[in-house]
Amino acid sequence: MYLITGVILQKTPFAKEIRLKMQKNLPDSIDATLEMLNGGGYVADRALATVLYLSLKMGRPLFLEGEAGVGKTEIAKVLSSALNRPLIRLQCYEGLDISSAVYEWNYAAQMVQIRMREASGQVNRDAMEDDVFSEKFLIRRPLLQALEQVDGRAPILLIDELDRTDEAFEAYLLEILSDFQVTIPELGTIKAKEPPIVIITTNRTREIHDALKRRCLYHWVDYPDVARELQIVQNKVPGISAELSKEIVAYVQKLRNQDLFKNPGVAETLDWATALIELDKLALDPQTVSDTLGVLLKYQDDIAKIEADAGTQILKEVKQELASA
Repeated sequence: MYLITGVILQKTPFAKEIRLKMQKNLPDSIDATLEMLNGGGYVADRALATVLYLSLKMGRPLFLEGEAGVGKTEIAKVLSSALNRPLIRLQCYEGLDISSAVYEWNYAAQMVQIRMREASGQVNRDAMEDDVFSEKFLIRRPLLQALEQVDGRAPILLIDELDRTDEAFEAYLLEILSDFQVTIPELGTIKAKEPPIVIITTNRTREIHDALKRRCLYHWVDYPDVARELQIVQNKVPGISAELSKEIVAYVQKLRNQDLFKNPGVAETLDWATALIELDKLALDPQTVSDTLGVLLKYQDDIAKIEADAGTQILKEVKQELASA
């Protein structure tokens, strides 16, 4: 048995072999990791590249925490593309259980098989049980799929928005991340030949138990600074003018200091930039900002606050600062 939890992995006889398997086609330095992310269109800072590099090298899950819309999920997508590995995504939600996340039996097909056996006179109970509880009737959900290689490559497992699930599922996930195996009573234990690369994201709507965090490397994904967000907009929104992109980023950066119920994320910045391009805007003006606030802000109280006086003042400050830059 091999485990990938810190100290246990170091004591396991196969630890070196596991690390070597997981390091196939992986970046060999922090700079290479940063280049890989940038090459995939993800504008990352060195801190993120460092923890991702260590996660890949050490074979540890990467736990990404941060506000919604800051680009946590995109990291797994870029990693999948850059490493040419399949991406298996488990989208978490309240009430998520084993049948939706790990496996379930195809009960309808099993009943058909039973009826066919009975009709043909084959009623041996042991043989029938072995048949209907075979792998051909097993429906593999994301966590079980992640234990299987695709074309000889372990997949990227994205466990997205873990904080939406309840603590019972979190405890079950803890077991899977410890051994990378699933026990199915009717079939036995299914174990990964090579552990998947695991990315876990959370929007911090609730605290995740320390026992799970200890098995991961942790990184807080914050809102980008002006320079990074400007680069993101220019990379992701082709055809946008330099003036408009600077105004958009400066405006959004100031919005995040307005004590809003929900600050706009990078995703909203990109949506706003795309919307303004669709409206053929070359620069921001008070009417356009007012008309398109629903692209940036998703709560009426926030919109009303900005539409009152703050929005006009922010735009005025943006124009002045960019003019004097």
